[in-house]
Amino acid sequence: MRVLFPEAASDDLPNAVLVTISGGLVAGDRIDIAVDVGEAAAAHITASAAEKLYRSTGATTKIAQQLKIGEGGWLEYLPPESILFDGARLRRRTVVDLAPGAGFLGGGILVFGRRARGEGYTHGLLNECWEVYRDGTLVWGDALHIEQHVAAIMGDPACFDGAEACATLILAAPGDPHAFVEAAREVQARFSVRAGVTAVNGLLVGRWLGEALRLRGAYAELACHLRQAAMGLPPRLPRLWHV
Repeated sequence: MRVLFPEAASDDLPNAVLVTISGGLVAGDRIDIAVDVGEAAAAHITASAAEKLYRSTGATTKIAQQLKIGEGGWLEYLPPESILFDGARLRRRTVVDLAPGAGFLGGGILVFGRRARGEGYTHGLLNECWEVYRDGTLVWGDALHIEQHVAAIMGDPACFDGAEACATLILAAPGDPHAFVEAAREVQARFSVRAGVTAVNGLLVGRWLGEALRLRGAYAELACHLRQAAMGLPPRLPRLWHV
């Protein structure tokens, strides 16, 4: 991997861009990403493109992401989508460690199969875990595990109901997260995807399920809205999001 530091707009945060120079991840690859934002510092981290996870014959790709934000700091961690090729095996764990007064905006999009080729996600392994800590205390945890009967789970109306993609966006900001809920729901309502927003234990959590391209647009739109509403930042994402 490499990290690039493109010049950011004068009214925006410093940018860091993660680049997987292999062009995608194959079975058995292991990536460890550690981000440490210092006291009262701020940064935006994204990736150069959607991450491709190739079909596996047995081994599992493992990704560990440790995101630490110091007191009064702010981190945006908004890589584009991860595309699970049919048969991909992925275990990814993301831990967000917030010091007192620290803030965070981040999440992820999962696309099930190469949709332009008519491919779905019918077999493989997906284990996606998130943990958010505030001052050393776990305030939110989420785990998605899919391994057996993958095709049935993807198609079941009580599960993914044939959706091409899903996404989660998390906001930890100063003040009461309930203050952001109604406006966030109005933003989500502009797009033809199933979506919801809730405030839980000091966080705002948004979810989506639907067609991949529309979902991507909805996710980006809410991220733009929240960075402006919570921190007064410009309502835009880096240009790489629009390539």
